[in-house]
Amino acid sequence: MDQTWQSLKGQFLMAMPGLADPNFYQSVTCLSEHNPKGAMGIVLTRVHPTVNGKMIFDELQIPTAAGAEKIPIHIGGPVHMNEIFVLHGAPFTWEGSMMITEELALSNSRDILEAISGGSGPRAFIIALGCAGWGPGQLESEIRSNSWINGPYSEAIAFQMEVERRWEAALKGIGIDPALLSDTAGHA
Repeated sequence: MDQTWQSLKGQFLMAMPGLADPNFYQSVTCLSEHNPKGAMGIVLTRVHPTVNGKMIFDELQIPTAAGAEKIPIHIGGPVHMNEIFVLHGAPFTWEGSMMITEELALSNSRDILEAISGGSGPRAFIIALGCAGWGPGQLESEIRSNSWINGPYSEAIAFQMEVERRWEAALKGIGIDPALLSDTAGHA
């Protein structure tokens, strides 16, 4: 393995302006895994226009508390669109929790969905249909070709900020004004 290789697991991946793919245009993705075999993450900037939490819980025959229809469902990426992923903060005691960092996990088990539907799930969470995925070396190649820039994870951006503001806020969080970004890769 390349000694300079470094995992970006737990970081944000922000789309550069030249990335025209509608799945990722002006997106922020939280990388839940990144190793030499590839990468996986959840897009934080796309909310499903017609599906809400109550619809998901009803489909799974999970009883819901009042307000479940106000839970947004994100489009987590173009891969595995028929699967549900929950990106969340503490607690991390769910059956399917995969730790990303000490403060963040990804789960896809029924018990976390039952807790959320009943109003007793994690305080901070995103329910997503699908995920984003990259094969071995693919993400690194896309970063070199100026499709992505990475930066630190922020709970405030991921869970508290309006979806429409996340891309700009994540870039500004690393000192970049999105209005000044170029869509051309440079190699000095």
